[in-house]
Amino acid sequence: MKFCYFDESGMGSEPYLVVAGIVADASRMHITKDDWGDMLGALSRAAGTTVSEFHSRDFYSGNGVWRRTSGNARTQVIEAVLHWVETRKHNCVFSAIDKSSYQNLKGDDRIEGCRSMWCVAAMHCALQVQKQYQHQSGIKGHSVLIFDRELREEKDLTLLIHRPPEWIHTYYNRSKKQQPLDVIVDVPFFADSKHILLSQVADLFAYILRTSAEIADGYRDERYTGEAKRMLSWSDRIARIALPRSSRYLSRGRCDAAQLFWDLAPRVIRELG
Repeated sequence: MKFCYFDESGMGSEPYLVVAGIVADASRMHITKDDWGDMLGALSRAAGTTVSEFHSRDFYSGNGVWRRTSGNARTQVIEAVLHWVETRKHNCVFSAIDKSSYQNLKGDDRIEGCRSMWCVAAMHCALQVQKQYQHQSGIKGHSVLIFDRELREEKDLTLLIHRPPEWIHTYYNRSKKQQPLDVIVDVPFFADSKHILLSQVADLFAYILRTSAEIADGYRDERYTGEAKRMLSWSDRIARIALPRSSRYLSRGRCDAAQLFWDLAPRVIRELG
């Protein structure tokens, strides 16, 4: 069984929105949980106070409990988190929306049917999971999607997964006898991300991917010399542990559904991997 934990970055006035998820095998979850507890202990020592959850925006900017933690120390923590995910052989999945491209496509029935850009990105992530695992033996109905319960889009995404629109099925080449999204367990689940360790890692990944793309595309200046290069390096590492690019952004031979997600994505993110 696969558990996929999601979070997002860019729900405000930012030019890009990124939804990212960590995909973990159920057989390794108890080890992951124990190890993340050790990681939070290390973060607490770095911050000089108890850290029970990890908010990427505050951490990266040095705000809140991280105000007294140096930039170099915070960089080392991000490197440690990336290494932590890499060594546990978790995968990740991500989707990005250029908000200006999304606005230009408003009126498209597919966009309107998804109700929000967050739902578009979340559905794209679900489709990647479906496409990647649908041919694995015994995996049908064994992937659980878990999102932050604070989102107002909860009902919309639940309905989309429960009754997916016809246009998405070309994305994973659904056969005539195949049930829609048959890899996914029932409907998505929603929980408080502060209690879900891998959702906090997904938050960091989404933040890195979004910030890297915004700097590369000139929407944001570097906060320090070399930030763009460092962010792109971290994004490349995330892409290397992600599900294959062929499940995410095909470079050629895209169906209409895949073309829509390609058109919505920032160039920097769709070319990763």
